[in-house]
Amino acid sequence: MKLLNSRLFSLLSLFLFFSCGSEKQVEQSTDYTQFVDPLIGSGYHGHVFVGASVPFGAVQLGPNNETQGWDWCSGYHYSDSVLIGFAHTHLSGTGIGDLGDLVFMPVSEAFNPEEANETPFPWKSKYSHDKETAKAGYYSLHIDRYDVDAELTATKRVGFHKYDFNADGNSKIIIDLKYGTGWDKITNGAIQQANDNSVEGFRFSSGWARDQQLFYYTRFSKDIKNFEILESDEKTGDLTAIIEFEGNGELMVKTGISPVSVEGAENNMLAEIDEEIGLWNFDAVKEMAHKMWNNELGKINVESATLSDKKIFYTALYHTMIAPSLFNDVNGDYRGADRQVHKNPGYDTYTTFSLWDTYRAAHPLYTLTQPNRVNDFVNTMLDIYDQQGKLPVWHLHGNETNTMVGYHAVPVIADAYLKGFRGFDAEKALEAMKAFAMRDERGLDYIKKQEYIPAESQVESVARAMEYAIDDWCIAAMANAMGKTEDAELYTKRSKYYQHYFDKDIHFVRGKMGDGSWRTPFDAISSQHRNDDFCEGNAWQYTWLVPQDPEGLIQLFGSGEAFINKLDSLFTIDSDQVEGASSDISGLIGQYAHGNEPSHHTTYMYAYAGQQWKTAELVREICSTMYTDKNDGLCGNEDCGQMSAWYVLSSMGMYPVNPAAGTYVFGSPVFDEITINLPENKSFTIVAENNSPENIYIQSAVLNGKEYKKTFITHKDILNGGTLKFVMGNQPREEYGAASEDRPQSEVY
Repeated sequence: MKLLNSRLFSLLSLFLFFSCGSEKQVEQSTDYTQFVDPLIGSGYHGHVFVGASVPFGAVQLGPNNETQGWDWCSGYHYSDSVLIGFAHTHLSGTGIGDLGDLVFMPVSEAFNPEEANETPFPWKSKYSHDKETAKAGYYSLHIDRYDVDAELTATKRVGFHKYDFNADGNSKIIIDLKYGTGWDKITNGAIQQANDNSVEGFRFSSGWARDQQLFYYTRFSKDIKNFEILESDEKTGDLTAIIEFEGNGELMVKTGISPVSVEGAENNMLAEIDEEIGLWNFDAVKEMAHKMWNNELGKINVESATLSDKKIFYTALYHTMIAPSLFNDVNGDYRGADRQVHKNPGYDTYTTFSLWDTYRAAHPLYTLTQPNRVNDFVNTMLDIYDQQGKLPVWHLHGNETNTMVGYHAVPVIADAYLKGFRGFDAEKALEAMKAFAMRDERGLDYIKKQEYIPAESQVESVARAMEYAIDDWCIAAMANAMGKTEDAELYTKRSKYYQHYFDKDIHFVRGKMGDGSWRTPFDAISSQHRNDDFCEGNAWQYTWLVPQDPEGLIQLFGSGEAFINKLDSLFTIDSDQVEGASSDISGLIGQYAHGNEPSHHTTYMYAYAGQQWKTAELVREICSTMYTDKNDGLCGNEDCGQMSAWYVLSSMGMYPVNPAAGTYVFGSPVFDEITINLPENKSFTIVAENNSPENIYIQSAVLNGKEYKKTFITHKDILNGGTLKFVMGNQPREEYGAASEDRPQSEVY
């Protein structure tokens, strides 16, 4: 295959790489990456990606273990110590496994190729965490069996490997297309020698993403001495190859990936790591990745005397930037949801939209920290609408997985519009939002006919309808802002349909039969995974899933006092779980489950009833007990940034209960001072005076020198810049936020 030798093209591409696309690079005086530990969350149920990547990059290059079960969804778990190779794509924090594409494993002559078909991963090797290093944009590991020191770094679309073979004899690389992380099946593959020092091919697979297509182009720093296919199949093509190089010592490998073509993969490699510029220099690429991470991490500056708190914060911020992941080539071409190749639309396209999780806090966080990407996220969603006929539900590498409930592209789009983002077609966006709400799938036909989903008609009926009500509020808010009165009235009405599920006699939401009667028997704690009225939760947790209308929920309880008494009970009842409950129900305080997303706003509901101090108490407890700087430092799935986004925002002292209202409800700031660096050289600083592990209660607040009595702040106030100062104390000031005019409201600001 011909190489692109245009020096002008290379220089231009290098410039674009350094400038990180549309993101302006700002030289940071502080090395924020020193506070990032990618191994946090790699144990217990965190499921985080471990390896080398750049912010929102297409490549997540890191180690794979042999899959042992659910906790290996990302391909790696800290409890393991057996390496099967380094893969170029990974998920981070999901509850379902996939990707792990294109596995490279360096081996010495200690590996006998005749063993290749005898057992899975015959080349696997033990390793020790003592000889493992994980940093933002960099990963290294000593491979015991072959005495190889492996180092990894990445650009947006290229994985860069550096191997030091210490054993005598020739060095070898296994390329495996067969297994990935063990959650999908290869449907077609190719590994072909392209020239003296390069191989190319593709891996098509079916798993969570039912038709994933990945193309690759790999160049080695040495010429290939011998190339051999170890395993192939008439139906699926090449599965495994071994490539031999003369002698031991250093071998560098760079692999471009593409969703479009082999040519696209090669061009990605040339554009982002061009040997004409001298970029066989591993350290130079590693430093570029470091600068890209430091630039993004530096958008929030934290002042704290506690190193562990800084590590927790910046690792959480880091984890919010693994996904969504880039899904186009350097020329802008991408593979759409219709499985066709589309030419450059004029913006970056993305994938890995875990929207049931990320609409709650991660995407609102991006409106503060990633304003240059928000329009691209929305435009990608509108492209998906054009190509598959509906907005994404849970989109993965060009495939709609339809995972989880709700149509949660809606709050992401509405939040962007209501916060002033105009880099997309708002009329088309509203059309797409309404089109999903009017579909006949996933219980929506019942919503249109009778305002609720009968429990006998399908599983998860309550969860589906309550999530739909949130989305419908967002449609109404955007329609109202656009002057679409009729639409606003319809979807405002639909946003109240959650009320059909509230049983005023027992103060719980519950399943309702088609004849209007309640489903019986009823157990508020019961949660049979995907086999009852709720989705990864129970009635205790879902009763509070009304972030769009807390005032209406309070009215259903009959009084603020009854609402608060029930909410108090949520956190004090026994944390019993029934047999068969979802593993996602973790991080329990009573029946509050911080390890799963439907609970994430619940602690902040006290503020709507005038008892903000109880929010402060619980938020600080969660921040200090459910996030640590250890490998088991997350109490549940990371879920593509949502678990970490909760911490980032909550540790700053605020949280977007309603995902599209443009407000952040106050909790309890963890840090003495924190500054958000905003566009137009503005900044917003949050100061917590007298802050300490004991002084967790807000006594008073001052915004830009003026007394501030409200228990929330608007997005507009933050973007204006300035300083919000809290005075903290060790006892609740119960009158703070008690007045109705000082409480957050269900309206757009």
